[in-house]
Amino acid sequence: MAGPERSWTSEIVAELLLDAEARRTPTEGIASRWPEFDLDAAYRAQDLAVRLRVARGERIVGVKLGLTSVAKQRQMHVDTPSIAWLTDTMELAPGTAVPTDRLIHPRAEPEIVFVLGSELRGPGVTAARAMQSVASVVGGIEIIDSRFTGFSFTLPDVVADNNSSSRYITGPLQLPPDGLDLALEGCLLEVDGQVVDSATGAAILGNPAHALAFAANELAKRGQALEAGWVVLTGGLTEAVPLHPGSRVAVHFTHLGSIVIKAD
Repeated sequence: MAGPERSWTSEIVAELLLDAEARRTPTEGIASRWPEFDLDAAYRAQDLAVRLRVARGERIVGVKLGLTSVAKQRQMHVDTPSIAWLTDTMELAPGTAVPTDRLIHPRAEPEIVFVLGSELRGPGVTAARAMQSVASVVGGIEIIDSRFTGFSFTLPDVVADNNSSSRYITGPLQLPPDGLDLALEGCLLEVDGQVVDSATGAAILGNPAHALAFAANELAKRGQALEAGWVVLTGGLTEAVPLHPGSRVAVHFTHLGSIVIKAD
């Protein structure tokens, strides 16, 4: 059996994935090249990659959660979510088409999104405490785009790849969290005029507030905190649907309004 092609470092992994994104050329899994590449190494590579993004002019505006549904955790054989970074270049303005010509194999999924009014710092954050830091709740659509061939990866792979981050858009309604039952907040996912899936907020760890608490506590392990003004994408409510040029995807929430995106 052939050995690893060369020794890996966090810098090599971060630059490899950023290069794959820039070139729109998928790469093979990191863990398949270097079997010793584990979750701790993946988060180190993720943090380095976001520092490289900031160095080239991007600004951190929040975080995104992955693997917050039980179904996705079972699929990946894990029992905990993952966390990644959002930068200002990932946000799509309302009415902006999804630039599929800049992506590899984009997919769209509905999200419940929090906008923070104050800093949220772990450890020991509960769901109730987390919600005290929320200024508003918004509906959203995330466009994910794995840098791995065939959208196939291990947990360390996808964490190093910043949880398949690509683009996101939030809806026009910003509602205060008081009075919203987020576990019961429903959504319908529509593709080209046909409803293809539905879910409620309970798909996200029973309630998206638990995802927010997880984010604060996970960042605390790395000496970091969620900042006031940041957005937090709490994870896909349904399975992600592929985006092709000409596709139209709409998400309709019970109280958070509707969002429509089109793909170029």
